[in-house]
Amino acid sequence: MQITLPYGKDGDLQVSLADDRVAGFLEPNTVDIADEATTLRTAVEAPINAPGLADFLADARDVLIIVNDATRPTPTPRVLDIIADDLANVSCRFIVATGVHRAPTAEEYLQIFGDHYERLKDRIHAHDARTDEMVFLGTSTNGTEMHVNKLGAQAHKIIIIGSVEPHYFAGYTGGRKSFLPGIAAFKTIEMNHKLALSQKARALSLDGNPVHEDMIDALKTVDKEIFAIMTVLDKDHRVYAATAGHIHDSFTAAIDQANEVFAARIPEKSDIVVSVVKFPQDIDLYQAQKGIDNGKLALKENGILILVAKCRHGLGEESFAELLTSADSPADALAKIDDKYVLGYHKAAKMAEIGLWAQTWGVTDLAPSLLEGMFIRPFDSLQAALDAALEAKGADAKVLFLMDGGLTVPLAASAPLP
Repeated sequence: MQITLPYGKDGDLQVSLADDRVAGFLEPNTVDIADEATTLRTAVEAPINAPGLADFLADARDVLIIVNDATRPTPTPRVLDIIADDLANVSCRFIVATGVHRAPTAEEYLQIFGDHYERLKDRIHAHDARTDEMVFLGTSTNGTEMHVNKLGAQAHKIIIIGSVEPHYFAGYTGGRKSFLPGIAAFKTIEMNHKLALSQKARALSLDGNPVHEDMIDALKTVDKEIFAIMTVLDKDHRVYAATAGHIHDSFTAAIDQANEVFAARIPEKSDIVVSVVKFPQDIDLYQAQKGIDNGKLALKENGILILVAKCRHGLGEESFAELLTSADSPADALAKIDDKYVLGYHKAAKMAEIGLWAQTWGVTDLAPSLLEGMFIRPFDSLQAALDAALEAKGADAKVLFLMDGGLTVPLAASAPLP
């Protein structure tokens, strides 16, 4: 069997594998797509537990529009197409909710805003959690001190444009994440993300998830009128569903549709899982780690997980890499995290945990020495990695290909959603 896998924005990888060695190809579920503009417009015109957009904007002195950065496939340009007329006579600014990510590149600004960028570029600010001026709003029950970008604190009203898809420790992206971590201070994000060390912080799970619950609690400090627009995309990044209105209610209303797309059933776990992280989540290893965390759900104990991710901009947030490279083993890394938490260590913990019961291999553009220091065995080609994995696991071993590992959450055929 000749197999083609996506790699980077426009590239691909070719491998050859005997038919009887292929367990299957898992990707987001196929769903019926209606006219995308109609889907978006219908959501905006029928908001959930909120006034219509025109009424929301009628008395607005100014509006801050929070949008996702380039690590998310959120169709911000298509949403702006729908609401452009409503915004025409309103004083608007835009903030890119980077959390602790770096600011977008020139190319990424075009990815985020599309044809709207040239018109809007003088009104766009990229949030910087480390240097921007922050305003303290209050403290969550868990003790998270809610410091947010002054642009968010000073705006009269706020519009959020986001997307809802699985997130490996927050349960799902969307809604509350535009604020925390989106436009929050580094210290605030660090406090919240420490909760990701809990085993209850996992994909598709909200009830009892301490990260999600802390976000919801922390947002009680945000005393602003907010109009949220949430989208759910299919495997080809087309708009499958959209909701709008109240920040929490519009988010919750999109979850069932997100599950219809991204919760994919498997008959059994596999000896070898190839987890492909597609553009734009392949931006760096910090983001591509999501493909490891999802891939482990389809992997047998003592199996081999092969991460395929270009990692176009290197490692990303370096604290997780520094922690792993300073450790002698995955167990040693977890012990170091127990001693002291620094933002990014939750990522290191998720990677180290897999190292206790399985192997992680990698096909990326990163230097082999970088991967080796993080307990990932590097390979120059996917074919070489597959050949070595099949030899290691024996004649009966089969390979499952997770075709969109950053977003697809494998679930056993009979397992209920978390």
